[in-house]
Amino acid sequence: MYNINRRKFLGLFGCGCCSLILPSCSTVPITERKQLSIIPEARINRQAAAAYENFRKKTKLINSGSQLNEIRKIGKKIEISVSAFFANKKKQDPTKYFEWDYILVDNDKVVNAWCMPGGKIAVYTGLLKVTKNTNALSIVMGHEIAHAVARHSVERMSHAMTLNLGTAVADIFLGGAINRTRNTVGQNTGLDIFQLGVLNPFGRKQETEADYLGLIFSSLAGYDIRESINLWKRMYEKNKGKEPPVFLSTHPSSAKRIENLKNWINEVIVEYPPIKI
Repeated sequence: MYNINRRKFLGLFGCGCCSLILPSCSTVPITERKQLSIIPEARINRQAAAAYENFRKKTKLINSGSQLNEIRKIGKKIEISVSAFFANKKKQDPTKYFEWDYILVDNDKVVNAWCMPGGKIAVYTGLLKVTKNTNALSIVMGHEIAHAVARHSVERMSHAMTLNLGTAVADIFLGGAINRTRNTVGQNTGLDIFQLGVLNPFGRKQETEADYLGLIFSSLAGYDIRESINLWKRMYEKNKGKEPPVFLSTHPSSAKRIENLKNWINEVIVEYPPIKI
């Protein structure tokens, strides 16, 4: 079985942003991928915290019970394990300033979870019907936490800003050719060429990176990451016939995710064993 190591991961998902704006680059923890980071992370975290509180006030939540306790227990184990991992490596802890919080949203129709920048995490009851067990839930939560650890929100906003600025400048020299082409394609097909050609592939790369990091975080916390294959098989069955073509999506297909996970699992088990606290 082929195992993808860090160098090969970087080769597949490397970002060339730093050749354009060197002072605005940062590095994703563990994968060491260079990323564009124009907007201060602290600013994004403040905005996310405000949005999170607003969401809490307007959403039906489950405030007690075994399901919420399980979510909090998994989250706490990942919190401690991630911090201990970076401490052991004598590296800066990317979660140092996170203000962790966990909520369970009472909505069986939504199969989802998310982690806002700064460690604000929501799990929907609909997701628990697919995860079915603690190990699978840890995979999902590890994935969502990975988005925050990797500062993907900061990167997406920075990427969008530079894309808009870059095309605006280029259009000055090209006499508006870029926007004319974008508008023509949009009118004829209903599709945005920037979304298809730039933003969607970029989103899929971030999701793949979060899958990889999430697997590591779950393993560090002591969960059985082999369950990730069964989880995504269940996801595949649930979404069978509903997944859009890959080029229209910001997420990899379930089949691609299963393929990636099979390639990563053995390496992660060996290189990122459970942290002893």
